[in-house]
Amino acid sequence: MCQECSPYAAHLFDAEDPYTPVRHLPGLCLTYCSDFHSKCHSVVKYLTNSRTLLETCEKDRSHFCNLINLSDQDYCYPNVLKNNDLYSSLGKVVEDTKGCLQLCLTEVANGLRNPVLMVHSGDDTHRMFVAEQVGFVWVYLKDGSRLEQPFLDISGEVLTTPWLGDERGFLGLAFHPKYRNSGRFFIYYSILINGKLEKIRISEMKVSAHDMNMADSLSERVLLEIEEPAANHNGGQLLFGLDGYLYIFTGDGGKAGDPFGKFGNSQNRSALLGKVLRIDVDGSSIDGKPYKIPPDNPFLREPDAKPEVYAYGVRNMWRCSVDRGDLLTGYGRGRIFCGDVGQNRYEEVDIIVKGGNYGWRAKEGFECFDMKLCQNTSLDDILPIFAYGHHVGKSVTGGYVYRGCESPNLSGLYIFGDFMSGRLMALKEDKKSGSWKEKNVCMGDTKTCSFPGLINHHHKFIISFAEDEAGELYFLATSYPNAMSPFGTLYKFMDPSR
Repeated sequence: MCQECSPYAAHLFDAEDPYTPVRHLPGLCLTYCSDFHSKCHSVVKYLTNSRTLLETCEKDRSHFCNLINLSDQDYCYPNVLKNNDLYSSLGKVVEDTKGCLQLCLTEVANGLRNPVLMVHSGDDTHRMFVAEQVGFVWVYLKDGSRLEQPFLDISGEVLTTPWLGDERGFLGLAFHPKYRNSGRFFIYYSILINGKLEKIRISEMKVSAHDMNMADSLSERVLLEIEEPAANHNGGQLLFGLDGYLYIFTGDGGKAGDPFGKFGNSQNRSALLGKVLRIDVDGSSIDGKPYKIPPDNPFLREPDAKPEVYAYGVRNMWRCSVDRGDLLTGYGRGRIFCGDVGQNRYEEVDIIVKGGNYGWRAKEGFECFDMKLCQNTSLDDILPIFAYGHHVGKSVTGGYVYRGCESPNLSGLYIFGDFMSGRLMALKEDKKSGSWKEKNVCMGDTKTCSFPGLINHHHKFIISFAEDEAGELYFLATSYPNAMSPFGTLYKFMDPSR
């Protein structure tokens, strides 16, 4: 559970100056401290390991309270809660004169080869699993340290090259909702068959029975393979919805303009490319498939449609996420957000719904792309919640709705970015109208991000966004988008106004 963080927490700990010694306990007003000591002094040993504080607490209440008191009594607890002058002018966010939401970063990990994703396993271990495009998955512990041995190494199976910008490789990873007990997880990667046939493969694997930080390399069970007619637009997102089903996001097959067939792959419901697929991985079907079809998938009664299809009209959705929902009300819980990469003019952000047609190749963003398809009265497409032109960026990277505890000012904002321009953006929902308004995100200045460990810069090429088990937000970026080059970094967002 989250408790609301005081906007004056830095003052409570006398930490507004980054070069003051770190306090172990907040500043307590003298009267309150005396009462606290009388009733609760026994808990101090659980709050600090400072020998001076512990010894003083046991021997001398007056001296103890003087040690943890603040020179400025406006900020000591509980006075800080009662001062209207401190709270009357507080805003919800900090923006510069140009309306830019200023954030800072911490660098969590570096030296990664095109880190394409970070996910957690949802088992209360707070481990972070970071995947490199070449086929390695690494475990990072809660303290930020990386285990020496990879969780998974399928680099010998994964198809990728040293070509700059090659989109093929290890692309997706999702842990089963009951991973704690089942040890099952799912992967999405590119393969080459007989030296010439390219496919994407979705497989199930299991964790080792002997080591929770290592996959069982012999456990792979292939669920689905789809032929890829070109080297680009490979999709790659895997995620589990609140319904317990596995969602698979495929690209349109590549090249440009979805040139496959009369309507392209994306508008063709008998093709698996250019789709959002939904399958039940907790059983096998009667026709021998290693998964079942959810009984409410939308096109089961359409004779030629693939039963796996959940939504269509997708170009190349690059990074999707499930909204955890408002921490208090649950609003928004279960919504699936995606960034769909555009062709020549627009990038877009979508919310996925069952049976939805997201327009491609009839439309790109809000505009027509294929005039003939666009004018078809049966198109019935779902418009993006947001689209931006290529003067802003040329390859959207989908993000997350922030639902963490550490930066309450960001709560409810959908934060995402652009791979090519390196731009960070945020969308805020107007719940009454259902519309979304853009907020520019920028790095705070040197003074804003002056505390030790904070930085105000990042690599340009934003590959992916992520959240940890507590709901805190991260992103992965590189200075050189090459699958073999170790220039990738994992960053964590920090709101300096929290």
